[in-house]
Amino acid sequence: MRPFSTSLADERLIIVVSGPGGVGKGTIVDALVRRDPRLWLSRSWTTRERRVGEREDAYVFVSPERFESRIGQGGFLEWTEFLGNYYGTPRPERLDDPDAPDIVLEIELDGAQQVKQQYPQAVLIFVVPPSREEQERRLRGRGDPDDKVHARLRKAEKEEPVGREIADYLVVNDDLDHTVDEMLGIVDRERSR
Repeated sequence: MRPFSTSLADERLIIVVSGPGGVGKGTIVDALVRRDPRLWLSRSWTTRERRVGEREDAYVFVSPERFESRIGQGGFLEWTEFLGNYYGTPRPERLDDPDAPDIVLEIELDGAQQVKQQYPQAVLIFVVPPSREEQERRLRGRGDPDDKVHARLRKAEKEEPVGREIADYLVVNDDLDHTVDEMLGIVDRERSR
């Protein structure tokens, strides 16, 4: 796997969408790339099981062995382990195409920090829920078991202050259409720089 090219990365926006579990990152980025054809979503890999009702393309679902092999090949921009599962962002392969679109990464805060360290020009949009109660409702609504809900809520309490501090932009996801409009505005502003 070739390394992520710094010169090409300088020519394209790298939009990092991060936030706690249950904030709606997946729904937001899907809407972003549907509405702006100049954006390309890098699909994250995970070793966790697919949730009931979760789309097959929500992640690239792989075995721990396949994930670890890709780690050994340097095939991730970032990766982390959480609740006994691996999560990671594969190195984009479309960067050699001069017409490739801007890149959207939907990742946890640990990964966002890793990407920002490697590529300071990456734009970090940190998304937060309107309240912790709403975050819990969303986690339960997507079928997370109690122990995972509580672990994600505890993690959110620790991560939110860090995310707010390092983010280029903070967005509250209280209404999907408004949130997507706000984020498309951010992308337009960054493109015009």
